Order: sequence, then C-alpha cells, then structure tokens
Amino acid sequence: MKFQLAINLERLDSSLNMKDVARHTLEMVQLAEDGGFEIVWAAEHHALEMTIAPNPFQILTWWAGETNKIRLGTACVNAAYWHPIKLAGEAAFLDLISGGRLEFGIGSGAYQREFDRMKPGLLQSDGYKYMQEMLPAVLALWKGDYAHEGEYWQFPTSTSVPKPLQTDPRIWVAARSPITYDYAVANNANIMCWPFTRPHAEAELYRRHLDESIAKHGGTANPIFALMRHTALYENQSDRDKAINAITRVLGQFENLYRNLGDVKNGFPKEIPLHELEGREQYDPLMLEENLMFGSPDTVIKKLKRYQMLGVDEFIYYASMGLDHAAQKRSLQMFCNEVIPEFK
Repeated sequence: MKFQLAINLERLDSSLNMKDVARHTLEMVQLAEDGGFEIVWAAEHHALEMTIAPNPFQILTWWAGETNKIRLGTACVNAAYWHPIKLAGEAAFLDLISGGRLEFGIGSGAYQREFDRMKPGLLQSDGYKYMQEMLPAVLALWKGDYAHEGEYWQFPTSTSVPKPLQTDPRIWVAARSPITYDYAVANNANIMCWPFTRPHAEAELYRRHLDESIAKHGGTANPIFALMRHTALYENQSDRDKAINAITRVLGQFENLYRNLGDVKNGFPKEIPLHELEGREQYDPLMLEENLMFGSPDTVIKKLKRYQMLGVDEFIYYASMGLDHAAQKRSLQMFCNEVIPEFK
C-alpha cells in the first residue's frame, strides 16, 4: 500500500492568521515528502475559508518549488468551472515546472452553493456531464491540434501550450456512483473515493462498483484504487477528544454547505449542531472513531490492513479537519514514523 496526503489551507474562524495557515500547510507537505508519501493533493473550492483553494494549480506550483519528489495532484478540478484549453494549458504548465510530477484529478463538484456562484443555473448533480466532456478534450489538446464541437464547449482547432513533460500524465477521477466508475474505467483513469463518515461497508460498495465496471469493460483494466479518510493519530484520551471535537466542528460546517442552507458569513459557514440533524447517528463520536482513520498507530495499521485486504491500493490521509497545527503535525509524524514502515 502507498500513501497520499490531501490537505487544504483551512480556517474555521478568523482567529487564525493566513500567513500561519500557509506556512503550516507547506510544512505538512514537506513532512509528508520526507516521511514517504507518494502524492499530495490540492482541491478546488471557491469563497470558503474551510477550503482555501481558488486554483489548485497555483497551490501545486507553490509546493513544487518547495519540494523535490512528491507528486502533485489536483483533487479535484471542477470541470464545469473551466474551459478545456485553459485547463489543459494550466495542468501542462504545472507538469513542466515541477519536472513531470503532475497527477491530474478531475471531478464534478461538491457543493450547490459553489455552482450557484461559479456556474449559475447548473445543478451539482449534473456536474458529471461536464467532466465527461472535459476529460477527452484535455487529453486531445495535450497530444496536439484539436477542434471541439460538444454540448458544453465549442472551439476551432487549438492545442495545449505548453505540452505536459510526461507523455501520458496519470488521470484520476473522483468516483462514488456506478456511472462514474464506468466512465473512469472506460477512460483508463484511476479512482479516488471518499466514504465520508460512513462505515467500512461503504468502502466495500465502492470496491464492488469498481469490480463491476472492470468486468463490464472486458476485465483487463487495472486502475489504482485510492480511498480517503479523515485521519488523526493519538496516544492519549486528551488528544483523542481534541480530534473528535475538531472533526465534529468541521462536519457541522460541511452539513451547512452540503444542504446548501446559505448561512455563510464572509466565507465562514455556520456550524450546524449535529444533534439537530436527522440521521445524526452517523456523527456519533464512537462511530466517528471507528469509521475514520482515528486511533493509535497500532489501531490505524489494523484499519489500513483491512482496507488492503479489500483491494485498496493507496490510502489518502486527509489531514484537514480543524485540528490545531501542532496536533496535525504530531499525527502526521506518527503516521510517517510508525505506520508507513509497516507497509514497505
């Protein structure tokens, strides 16, 4: 099993200084590189302090200049917010400037709130249609001259300038539904999935979707199957409580966005008290500790081996969950020192 890091520039309230946030985020990326992580991922989100990522390529170009070997991925660009020529060129430029370290992840978007501002009139549930048209166009532009007459974009003959340094950069698709697994397998893309706070059965469902898609497309495809979980390692009750309290706060803000309640002030979503939600049992502290990648190094190793048995090739350590910076670093260092060596 290999390991990847997903991390955001993150503020849950205005008490944190942005310079401190930026410095901490970079230091986490450098810790991951030194500790044996293969890839670091930057997201795309807009007008939200909890995920400060207006352009993942800017973030990754910054990290490229401060690292040497860790690969640099977008997780994910939202296809509907881009034009194919611009997306192809920006991604290729990152590959060039980083010495061929691009991992190209594409998705269909998360929050209706963002669509209402970035692509008014488009339902988040229809975002996948833009992704399915965008990816073949980007791949064609990377190869040379290409004209496009699609449903969402039309342009005369053009190309990507520059071209990627890699002949064929690896492609990743964020997948949950069977239709997206089918699309990923049909287009030789790798899979990144996120079961949120749901139990192991959700990961089993995603693996089943992938296996069914592979069988449907001839049985020969062998995409990388990567799975992401919020991750916090700790060795005492106090640090455990900090982690549970932090993730609970983040999930309260996430539910605000997911339900598009509109209660966002100056980029900060109001936290919804989780005890008020229908289905709140999914946020029970014991359930969170069980389902997320939480626990001592030994506990985390056991959880990861269970995923390995399921067929998860690479684990995405999602670090951004509102923990204080010192606790985030302790957790990541513990993972590098005590967990990764068990999988070499």
